[in-house]
Amino acid sequence: MAFNLLKGKKGLIFGALNDKSIAWKVAEKAYEEGAEIVLTNAPFALRLGDTDELAEKCNSIVIPADATSIEDIENLVDKTMEHFGGKFDFILHSIGMSPNVRKGITYDNLNYDYFLKTLDVSALSFHKILQVSRKKDALNNWGSVLALSYVAAQRTLYGYNDMADAKSLLESIARSFGYIYGREKKIRINTISQSPTQTTAGSGVMGLDQLMDFSNRMSPLGNADAEECANYCIAMFSDLTKKITMQNIFHDGGFSSMGMSRRAMDVYSKNLDECCEFREIDFKDITHRFEEF
Repeated sequence: MAFNLLKGKKGLIFGALNDKSIAWKVAEKAYEEGAEIVLTNAPFALRLGDTDELAEKCNSIVIPADATSIEDIENLVDKTMEHFGGKFDFILHSIGMSPNVRKGITYDNLNYDYFLKTLDVSALSFHKILQVSRKKDALNNWGSVLALSYVAAQRTLYGYNDMADAKSLLESIARSFGYIYGREKKIRINTISQSPTQTTAGSGVMGLDQLMDFSNRMSPLGNADAEECANYCIAMFSDLTKKITMQNIFHDGGFSSMGMSRRAMDVYSKNLDECCEFREIDFKDITHRFEEF
């Protein structure tokens, strides 16, 4: 059910690869809520994904851009403003990639060239987008900019690797730029720390299925899925949240506030009991064999 929360607004969405992408869901919801949108992704991602299909569905256009390239971002912002006939109102940064994660390189043995690529794609790209948008005065006053983050920016989670460092930097950029852009143009900048989500990018994280199961058991409301995240993004783009800025907002069913849940404890206790039972049987077997000897 649509509420026209974004009626008359215009926005730029990074990272809609396929229908598993959170950015894809956000684009659909934004269009349903009355927004005009422009879609963008890296040229190689556009070749692999289905973004043109989404553009047709949302009566949008697709502008290729490498978010690590200032030149590409400048061209993107210029063409977006040309398409809209002026400034726009919101940006979604839904970009993340780690060559170390993709190649199974562990955190204690990082390839530093890959590490710099992780930071550039997953975090510095956010700064570049903000910097270019500010210089070109591309956003209307009281606009909203969001980037997708994860709780690994604050806590260590096995297998998340150097992406945790990238998310920490991403959140810091939102705070630092949020002050500058908010002071000057009333632009609000926030990050949303989403539950682990089965996206194309997320599937590369080591043990994602187990992580999602653990998070779901720990969260009193359960994991938030991609569509629910999209709903939250729409609320943050709307005028209902005009005074929220420089925040990292957890959208994770309560996971970030938990220590141990009953459902997680039940699994742990069951596994512990089975382990102890196995050890007892093993010990008896050894004793019997010793007596035979």
